[in-house]
Amino acid sequence: MRPSWIEVDLDAIESNVREIRRAIHPAGVCAVVKADGYGHGDVPVAEAAIAGGANLLAVALVSEGIRLREAGIDAPILVLSEPPIDEIDAVIEWSLTPIVYRRDFVEAVAERANRSNSVPYPVHLKLDTGMHRVGVAPADAIDLARRIDADDRLVLEGIATHLSVAEADPEFTDRQVGALRRFRELLASEGIEVDYVHAANTAGALNHPDARFDFARIGLGLYGLRPAPDTGPDVDLTAAMRVVSRVSFVQRLPAGARPSYGRVRPLERPSTVATVPLGYADGIPRRLSSLGGEVLIRGRRYPFAGTVTMDQVVIDLGDDPVDVGDEVVFIGSQGAEEITATEWADLLSTINYEVVCQFGPRLPRRYVRGESA
Repeated sequence: MRPSWIEVDLDAIESNVREIRRAIHPAGVCAVVKADGYGHGDVPVAEAAIAGGANLLAVALVSEGIRLREAGIDAPILVLSEPPIDEIDAVIEWSLTPIVYRRDFVEAVAERANRSNSVPYPVHLKLDTGMHRVGVAPADAIDLARRIDADDRLVLEGIATHLSVAEADPEFTDRQVGALRRFRELLASEGIEVDYVHAANTAGALNHPDARFDFARIGLGLYGLRPAPDTGPDVDLTAAMRVVSRVSFVQRLPAGARPSYGRVRPLERPSTVATVPLGYADGIPRRLSSLGGEVLIRGRRYPFAGTVTMDQVVIDLGDDPVDVGDEVVFIGSQGAEEITATEWADLLSTINYEVVCQFGPRLPRRYVRGESA
């Protein structure tokens, strides 16, 4: 078996949920496990999040919700965007709660819920308060809310919005939160009560107390990462992911040798070079080797000796010892050293969300607890 894998610490997931719950109490936590749990594995992460106190789960795709249900998870599951109308039967069959914002979709949910004797069926109405991705404009939202409330086949269980710059722009975030609060007050003035109001992502929940409402949709924080360095500085989050492989080949090369495709980097001195069976087909960005990326071996940092290839990388250890079988950490801790997804993101001019989501199915996930990570 190929000696490369992703290690996920489920105790870290549980701890992160507990820490965030403590920080945002009395608001609850909706654990966002879309995109295969941000690359960590959706079912194990969902189970750990629930064990840590998450009240409900959220996914992006109907198929993601079905996979959780097939695993025996019975917690409420939100589908964060309207799926194609031809997937509504599956939404209802698997008791998923859709977020809605289009009249034709709302009517289709009502019709199919009625046909399957699943009425009244819960929906959450999403306002577009400035993200401008999906959602109903505030000027049109009251008419759609009235329509849902008047339909005996539906129940308006919640209202929501999505914060677009909660980690960077408190003024705009306050405007978004205020728009949702005013909409809730308008509904209440017409006698329309909802069980849940929600807006906050991780940054919103930790940086903006007014955005917490009834629960926060926690994605990145669930996995022990922060959308910005100053997000929730008093909240103790633990990164749950380690990306790990083992040395597969060791050789001594002379000064001037140029390992790997393109021969882009000559060795400055005679060096021991280790080959590691992990590459860009697994999610190690090809550019990382030219941007100062490093790995951990025996608790020390070492640079790439040449370009990342599809299945393998080469690492320059200078005169330090290394053996076939030694553990190599691409993301995570080893001894006193740590390489984080955020470090990669900074090098690659991207965000840590993208880093953890990019690891492919060729890397098996291994689930550990606490000190075994």
